[in-house]
Amino acid sequence: MHKYLLLFAMVSSAAAFAQGDPKATEVWSPVPKVIAPAATSTDAPADAIILFDGKSLSEWVSVKDASVPAQWTVANGAFTVKKGTGNIQTRRSFTDYQLHLEWKIPENITGEGQARGNSGLFLASTGGGDSGYEIQILDCYNNSTYSNGQTASIYKQALPLANACRKPGEWQTYDIIWTAPRFNDDGTVKSPAHVTAFHNGVLVQNNFELKGETVYIGKPSYRKHGPSPIKLQDHGDPSEPISFRNIWLREL
Repeated sequence: MHKYLLLFAMVSSAAAFAQGDPKATEVWSPVPKVIAPAATSTDAPADAIILFDGKSLSEWVSVKDASVPAQWTVANGAFTVKKGTGNIQTRRSFTDYQLHLEWKIPENITGEGQARGNSGLFLASTGGGDSGYEIQILDCYNNSTYSNGQTASIYKQALPLANACRKPGEWQTYDIIWTAPRFNDDGTVKSPAHVTAFHNGVLVQNNFELKGETVYIGKPSYRKHGPSPIKLQDHGDPSEPISFRNIWLREL
């Protein structure tokens, strides 16, 4: 009887020792890669792909014809939608990424509802027109519209968790983590897309699981695709056009 008590005590002591040893739960490998952070809040980290450097739209093309450079207007370190030229998208295609983008509604904006500085950031463009997965860009500082179509909504799928809009004429930021969908060989969804987004530093989408591509009419659905460009929308409404600057991306 005593020997079993002794054995139990030894096992208990060893277990307690393991639990009390911090080295038992230390992980030393792999070592995360070193990335130089941005020097200021307006700079990109060292491993970022610069999608707009304030001077050139060389990283962007027309959605209508990918062989044609983007026709939007570049001036004063920003670029602005040129009405009637259509949507633009990145030359490169991406899968999962971290994206930073700054945008501005004109101070003299007019209109109301969806016709007040409307544009869109398509996190993956799956074809021409407005196909893909859109997070809404709109003036909702003092402007009412349907909640699943307001600023920072995943268009007609997810309401934003907050309205963090600044006044028209002030620069605003989106910081987004995009996880692209994966598909099986037969086109069925292996894993859906997810998005986390911050608008002006406020969490507005928290790992939201998309139900498919965003659509204006009907219900969302998926169709098989691979790495995709990022797209910006020329919405075509009569209000003054939106401007963009300081766009960079880190592939994940």
